[in-house]
Amino acid sequence: MRQASGVPTALFFLTSALGVGTAYLAYAGGGLTAAIWVEGLFLTCAVLLGTATKVASQWERAVVLRLGRFRALRGPGLFFIIPIVDAIAYWIDIRVITSSFKAEKTLTKDTVPVDVDAVLFWKVVDPEKAALDVEDYGNAIAWASQTALRDVIGKTMLADMLEGREKISRELGRIIDERSQPWGINVISVELKDVLIPASLEDAMSMQAQAERERQARIILGDSERQVAEKFKEAARTYADDPAAFHLRAMNMLYEGLKQNSTIVVVPSTAVETMNLGGLAGTTALALQLAKARAPKPAVVRPAA
Repeated sequence: MRQASGVPTALFFLTSALGVGTAYLAYAGGGLTAAIWVEGLFLTCAVLLGTATKVASQWERAVVLRLGRFRALRGPGLFFIIPIVDAIAYWIDIRVITSSFKAEKTLTKDTVPVDVDAVLFWKVVDPEKAALDVEDYGNAIAWASQTALRDVIGKTMLADMLEGREKISRELGRIIDERSQPWGINVISVELKDVLIPASLEDAMSMQAQAERERQARIILGDSERQVAEKFKEAARTYADDPAAFHLRAMNMLYEGLKQNSTIVVVPSTAVETMNLGGLAGTTALALQLAKARAPKPAVVRPAA
């Protein structure tokens, strides 16, 4: 809401006070009739001066009409008009204005009802056109934004709307700017705040996303198995060319198993024979020696002297 300036009121009271002083001097010199005429003259001048004086803020422009025709734009600062002849039709705010608009239950291109909330950033760049070429530029830009939003939703798939908000915002800004340029309005940007879809569709999309994640997990697991198999194949070729390396690797695996677990380890007799451990008895002896090495030693108690 526009705030009224105190300058016209101050000028009115200042002129009236000056008239009272002048009327007193006239009364002392010429009588009551002269004082009344002087006071009436100063009061009329005070009313005209207060009416003719206007003050526009830095962000305001005044559209002045003279006898119904456009005269000029005034502001910012102090300016004067001719009372009765001139009139201020509009006070135009040239700052950036934000307007929220939305489209409820609008069908997308794939026939999905959505509720979309958006915010429009715009400003008046030509106050003359905004005042003379459209009745109410605020309502005009609001209706233009809402109809443009419905048009864009009807031409867009739901997936594209959820993923490409920036693209939709740019398209909305272009359409609204084309419609509002004849009104002297420039659209700065459009931002989509929220896109609401039915709850049942949200559940279905959630299940679809979960299934997609499971599919990706299975694909990654299968690819990992393939890579492991390839590495085993390369290792097999290496051990085939070097039997000593294969025997050392087998003995190391057996040692690690016996070291970590004190339970019975089942080893095929053919594997024991290839490692040249002296048969099954040698393997058992090796296991016993490892178990004794891990067993805690009993404390020695010495009698007191």
